[in-house]
Amino acid sequence: MISKRLLTTLMLSVFAVVLPKAQKISLKSTDVIPSQVTAKEGNYKGKNALVLEIQGEVTNEKTLALIKNIDFHNGTIEATISGQTNSTASETARGFVGIAFRVAGDISKMEVFYLRPTNGRANDQVRRNHSTQYISWPGYPWEKLRKETPEKYEAYADMVPGEWIKVKIEVKGETAKLYVNGASQPTLIVNDLKQGGKLRGGIGLWIGPGTLGHFTDLKIMKED
Repeated sequence: MISKRLLTTLMLSVFAVVLPKAQKISLKSTDVIPSQVTAKEGNYKGKNALVLEIQGEVTNEKTLALIKNIDFHNGTIEATISGQTNSTASETARGFVGIAFRVAGDISKMEVFYLRPTNGRANDQVRRNHSTQYISWPGYPWEKLRKETPEKYEAYADMVPGEWIKVKIEVKGETAKLYVNGASQPTLIVNDLKQGGKLRGGIGLWIGPGTLGHFTDLKIMKED
């Protein structure tokens, strides 16, 4: 007869094998491949971080630092990020900052969740409603998604520019969910990822025009 203590030990051993473990990813300038951005290491609000800014003029959403040696399909991505407008930002800049996933090696395809931190506490309710955003490359920039399917791919979340914001992204097949600042319920749900459910690829740290972005505490838990 197996003792209760031995049974508990055996069960814990099984779960240790079956359950996927979160992998903490180093965020140093040598660990990323920049695309239209500069990447450097720095300390921001007490955390060692990777600092991103866009380099020159850009004409598409491929503005990210791709993490080296990551192959991701389904699973969970967690990070602590901060976005604010920089000294050269236009009036339409919002401190765009986010995470790209299932990024093709040549950056020809990717899915992205990003934040607009300056919208989080704006006095304009419409701007507040645009605090978080999903886009997909190629073919699905925010302008197209907002025009053709208003409100479907963006939502409100409380946030402040320049402050650390915790994000979690859960990906499974054609569905992705974005959680902000430890919320138990997702802020934004996408049930029809535009590049399809079979795409796999890398993970990137993403920023938009006029943004000074900081990234730290990146963890990845793969399910397959």
